[in-house]
Amino acid sequence: MIALIVRRTFELVFLLFGISFLVFSSMHIAPGDPAAMIAGPTATESELTAIRANLGLDDPFLVQYGRYVKGAVQGDFGYSYQTKQPVSEAIAVRFPNTLKLAVASMIIAVIIGIAAGLISALRHNSWLDVSSTTFALAGISIPNFWLGALLILVFAVNLQVLPVGGLSSPFYTWQGIKELILPAITLGTGSAAMIARMTRSSMLEVIRADYVRTARAKGVKERNVIWIHTLKNAMIPVITVIGLNFGFLLGGTIITEKVFAINGIGRLMIDAIAARDFPMVQGSVLLVATLFVVVNLIVDIVYTFIDPRIKYD
Repeated sequence: MIALIVRRTFELVFLLFGISFLVFSSMHIAPGDPAAMIAGPTATESELTAIRANLGLDDPFLVQYGRYVKGAVQGDFGYSYQTKQPVSEAIAVRFPNTLKLAVASMIIAVIIGIAAGLISALRHNSWLDVSSTTFALAGISIPNFWLGALLILVFAVNLQVLPVGGLSSPFYTWQGIKELILPAITLGTGSAAMIARMTRSSMLEVIRADYVRTARAKGVKERNVIWIHTLKNAMIPVITVIGLNFGFLLGGTIITEKVFAINGIGRLMIDAIAARDFPMVQGSVLLVATLFVVVNLIVDIVYTFIDPRIKYD
């Protein structure tokens, strides 16, 4: 296990170098001039030249990249071109909202997805199975922006039982929970559908295995057959899907944050890309990439607790 963590740590370092280079390159290749966006449409050429020199944008590409990597290694990701705020501070302010939304969405997705998939597998070809499959298909097909707008219209505008948007209250208060309900349902529906489909498929495969048939023949209670022999062995692919979806949620909440006016990492990245704010884009992408790799490492570690036969040499 220690060897796995050390190896993944080295992989993370090289991965982040590669991602930083790709993001840095793509931002410089993309059309647009950060100096022009900072100075405004009435700026003269001399003013633009002075801004480029001040920001180091007139240096060769490799010099700019080397300067950025040197600062990033020391924990300095630069300053935002728009707000002049340190990138690390801006991310620290926005990231908790994204994390709260992702965790709440994942909790909803796991509870609904595993329950629906389990019921569907145990009642194969019944009306419950058909209903679960229909839910999964609808959950994957419905766009987040449409579902979010519909939930706002029903529960915030018409019924007025939940707030329209924003995450201004602490998550452990009743108001904070109410603010999380609609965006978490909007974001978690697609993940719940994928988890339900994977749980159903994996359960149907395991439930037909010889050892499950043998356990039933030996007189093991059906409850123990399902929870100990079947569900535990069916969880490996389900946990993989959960880990991948949670990683995507940490960096893919852009549409939901826009619909519910949540100041998270997704909105921060989109606004920074539109404004050609190089340091903010690079810092945000590196954070999301790091979290994605860490989540996958945690998933690999969880495998060994669920199935002791899995060993990492």
